[in-house]
Amino acid sequence: MSHEEHTHQEIKGHKTLATPAVRRLAMENNIKLSEIVGTGKDNRILKEDILNYLAKQTGAILPPSPKAEIVPPPRKTEAAPAAPKDKVRKIPVPVSRPIAFSGKDRTEPVTGFQKAMVKTMSAALKIPHFGYSDEVDLTQLVQLREELKPLAEMRGVKLSFMPFFIKAASLGLLQYPILNASLDENCQNVTYKASHNIGVAMDTEQGLIVPNVKNVQVCSVFDIAVELNRLQSLGSAGQLGTSDLTGGTFTLSNIGTIGGTYAKPVILPPEVAIGALGKIQVLPRFNGKGEVFKAQIMNVSWSADHRIIDGATMARFSNLWKSYLENPALMLLDLK
Repeated sequence: MSHEEHTHQEIKGHKTLATPAVRRLAMENNIKLSEIVGTGKDNRILKEDILNYLAKQTGAILPPSPKAEIVPPPRKTEAAPAAPKDKVRKIPVPVSRPIAFSGKDRTEPVTGFQKAMVKTMSAALKIPHFGYSDEVDLTQLVQLREELKPLAEMRGVKLSFMPFFIKAASLGLLQYPILNASLDENCQNVTYKASHNIGVAMDTEQGLIVPNVKNVQVCSVFDIAVELNRLQSLGSAGQLGTSDLTGGTFTLSNIGTIGGTYAKPVILPPEVAIGALGKIQVLPRFNGKGEVFKAQIMNVSWSADHRIIDGATMARFSNLWKSYLENPALMLLDLK
């Protein structure tokens, strides 16, 4: 209340001041306000005056009448009322039983291509690998391939990106022949290979095989595509010959046909370098004007024998190979 409401009562010619609460207290105890001397301002009768008057009359202080209090409703308990013991639902406990399994381990001998891979990879562990990765914008190459595909199909040849990758690698090897070399077991002599026999890793039912395209340095892109078609057909049928699988000098592994972007390829001895090609993805990139455009991006991962190949040589070769693929017209200047 902003202020107290006062009740004025005229008794025997003088004014008696008291609040409604004091009047009610006096009425409940049959007390006349005229008989009480107020101690408040302007002789106002206070509640203490009523209580003191009662104490003098009865020797005890009577409490004031209780005010009606607003009692909030009881809160609803979150937990449900307990059910009678006889109605409590019992949760069945699962009985653990041993799982019957009739499978048995199987031992098979390592044979064929798998045995050859075990031997080759064991020898590869002796090579200190140096890794280098980069991304290549194949936007122009994708457009060029789309234009050449119908012409290749008219000649009965399936034209993939791999012939371009192989030819660009061969052009790069002409500038950096150390990547097309081999190191003897005693690490005393380096042999620079005249032929670019570039291997292509293939995933077949017989396992991983790496046939190679012979003399890429004198082949056109179309010649490489024809040879790749032949190797893939024979590889799927398991009819590749020894000559197709031996004599490699450099290898490319196209893991992008299965998936993935970057890899850590393992060198195939006696070679000294290998490249792994990731899948082609459509990603946003910036041009020279700072504008965003849609680019066909492929990641490449190189591994080199760090005993005879330093990082700068690998990086320069990768940059040259990358420039041929990003600007396919540049290959025309170096084709022989």
